[in-house]
Amino acid sequence: MKRYKTLLFDVDDTLLDFGAAESAALRQLFKDQKLTLTPEMETHYKRFNKEQWWSYEAGKISRDELLNSRFSKFFKEYGQDVDGILLEKKFRGYLREGYQLINGAFELIKDLESKYDLYIITNGVSETQDKRLRASGLHPLFKNVFVSDDIGYQKPRKEFFDYVFERIPNFTEKHSLVVGDSLGSDIKGAELAGLDSCWFNPERNPNDTTIMPTYEIRKLNELYNILK
Repeated sequence: MKRYKTLLFDVDDTLLDFGAAESAALRQLFKDQKLTLTPEMETHYKRFNKEQWWSYEAGKISRDELLNSRFSKFFKEYGQDVDGILLEKKFRGYLREGYQLINGAFELIKDLESKYDLYIITNGVSETQDKRLRASGLHPLFKNVFVSDDIGYQKPRKEFFDYVFERIPNFTEKHSLVVGDSLGSDIKGAELAGLDSCWFNPERNPNDTTIMPTYEIRKLNELYNILK
């Protein structure tokens, strides 16, 4: 088994529970609009939002288009004509307050910090990710944080990973591992960049794609079995 030196971690739904943070932010946003967020509406929004991010990752829409129009499009389905840019700003503010950790994440990273070179690789908005990582206590445990918002490219684009590689001292592909929950973003990105990957799949979702991770784990502490 390979000896890894550099570990590249995704953030949302790998280290931080984005689903919990998103739900709390949505409830507050709907309250602002004098609407009650029902389970059906939340499911609908999350599906709609995921489709928007898929389009962004595929290069079909820009980041600004995604962020500035998703809420105006969504609320229009409920008969409300809203300022999408304003609601995005409000939502982003609420989301920054959500930094719930995935079970075992802090303990794992704290333990690995002295043994490996740890880096964050994440799609998203820089200010939001920075505040959430700092509030969770994870930020100082990583040597650097790379966010697509700063880079200008998003995972799984090879340009994203090229940017990261150039900024990691003495980086080598064969001694590096990507850990993330998204097949289309993290695992595909690792594949395109020539890295090994570990798919964090706590819900035991089936892999119906042609994207093949090097490893798969259900719990974060199972990473130890790969590293040792």
